[in-house]
Amino acid sequence: MSYWIVVGSAENFQIAIDRGFDLFGFKSTRRGMAGKMQPGDRLIFYLTGIMKFGGIASVTSESFEDHAPIFKSKKPSEDYPFRVQTKAEIVLDEEDWLDVQEWAPRLEYTKKWPPEHWRLAFQGNLRQIPEADYKLIEKEMRALAKKKAKATA
Repeated sequence: MSYWIVVGSAENFQIAIDRGFDLFGFKSTRRGMAGKMQPGDRLIFYLTGIMKFGGIASVTSESFEDHAPIFKSKKPSEDYPFRVQTKAEIVLDEEDWLDVQEWAPRLEYTKKWPPEHWRLAFQGNLRQIPEADYKLIEKEMRALAKKKAKATA
């Protein structure tokens, strides 16, 4: 099993939510990385601009190419053609999204960069991360989701 950070807009994250998180697409420059994905892999969504983690999905298919217009891009020619079918694991409410600035210093993955340049860890559309980092983020998201469920019950 592999663990990935998907770097993308809150708008595309919302598109995935609105679709029931049935699939997610990656930029045309990420063919190779998307091609390594296998069913069971986990995706953590890092939302650009606001620097928050919004949720986790699991991959349920191998990657495939599809140019149907679903996701939005600032580049008119970018249609996020390398896709995988997915299933939502945890989707936090916006007010519960995790502030990455608080999490970056705790992650093994971000230690590749000097502390003042941690944002470089979240450049590009897709990044593979260590299992320990995934588990740390997942544990916090599950705790928040459980707390929210109890509050609304």
